[in-house]
This record gives sequence, C-alpha cells and structure tokens, in this order.
Amino acid sequence: MSTETGEPPATRRNTLSREKVVAAAVAMADASDGKVPSTRKLAESLGVQAMALYHHFRNKDALLDGMVDFVFAEVELPAADADWKPAMRRRAASMREALVRHPWAIAIMDSRANPGIATLRHHDAVIGCLRAGGFTIAGAAHSFALLDSYVYGFVIQELALPLGSPEEIQQSAESVLALAPAEEFPHLTEMAVGHAMKPGYDYGDEFWTGLDLILDGLEQRRDTWR
Repeated sequence: MSTETGEPPATRRNTLSREKVVAAAVAMADASDGKVPSTRKLAESLGVQAMALYHHFRNKDALLDGMVDFVFAEVELPAADADWKPAMRRRAASMREALVRHPWAIAIMDSRANPGIATLRHHDAVIGCLRAGGFTIAGAAHSFALLDSYVYGFVIQELALPLGSPEEIQQSAESVLALAPAEEFPHLTEMAVGHAMKPGYDYGDEFWTGLDLILDGLEQRRDTWR
C-alpha cells in the first residue's frame, strides 16, 4: 500500500530495468573520474535494495559488460555499402567523442569476455564496411586494430594533457620555455613558439592529421594484404 512518504519498495523494484541500471552506473562512473560504482551505492542512487540489482546483473562483471555495451551503442555504425574511408573517419571521430564522454571505458572496452549486442553489432559493421571496401579479412583485421589503437591512444593522451583553453595552452608553452632555454633546446622552442603558441592552436586538431595519415596508409596497403 502506498504511503505519503513515496512509492513502496515493491513498486520501485518493478519499475527497475536493465537499461535504467546501466544508465545510472555509467552516469556515476562519468561523474567520479571513472570509478565504477559499488553495488550498494548504485542501488542507493536508484532507490532500491542491492539485491534488486541481481535480478538484472548477476555480478559486477556482468554490469561492466553492460556499461561497455552502452558506450559502443553511442558510436556511429558504418554502413556496409558506404565508402570505407570517410566511413572509417566518421566512426573514429564518433568513437573518440564517446571515449571522451566516458573516459573510464578505455581501460575495459576490449577486456570483456561477454560482449553485448551493441558491441558485437559495432564490430561486425566495421569489419563489413572494410570488407566491402576491398580489404581482405586479414587486411580488415589489421586496419581495425590500427584504427582502434590510434583512437584509444589519442584519447588517453588528450585527456591527460593540461591543454584545454587557448589560455591554458599558452601558459603551458610558456612554462616549458621557462624551463628549456632556447639555446639548449632549440627544436622544442621552435615547436612551442612556431606551432603550439600560435593563435587558434588546438591540440585536438592533431587527431585529424594522424587519422588521415593512417587512412591514407591503409588505402596504399589495402591491395597488398592477402
């Protein structure tokens, strides 16, 4: 029977869903610098008893699988009949955006032994697009691994660097110059003054330079893989 203090526990349990649990866990991880919430804290945030979560996830590994699948579901899927090169470019950009939103995911995305449907659908779409683009299955594997290594690595570096606003970039470059006399470190000084300290510089733009180099290289090697 309902009371003035709110919904009864049974009703709250009945409205709980797998999707709601995962969304809450992802939101908590995003808000806590990547710390996956404990079952107790997750249950508290949902207003249920911890045991109620086990109706949807038998253990923490299963919850992590669901959280990773949540992230993969946000990534744009390439169509099998799309031009592989721009499709892989858009997919890499979408993956980068998802990983920046959920930085905790990088460390566990490829470690899951029981991938979810969104994860499997994503992988299959990437492979299918590359195969339709003329890559052998070995070439598709090489390309997939290289692209993911680049995107993951760039995001890790991007999130770690103290470079956000133009002011922060300027301050960081000035700090480096103060510690590195030009006569002793001429090349570092040249890069700081002639590149990083120029108006409008954005470290994130380096992502596109590297990505296009990789895509051009894959195109050159595509017909050599058997």
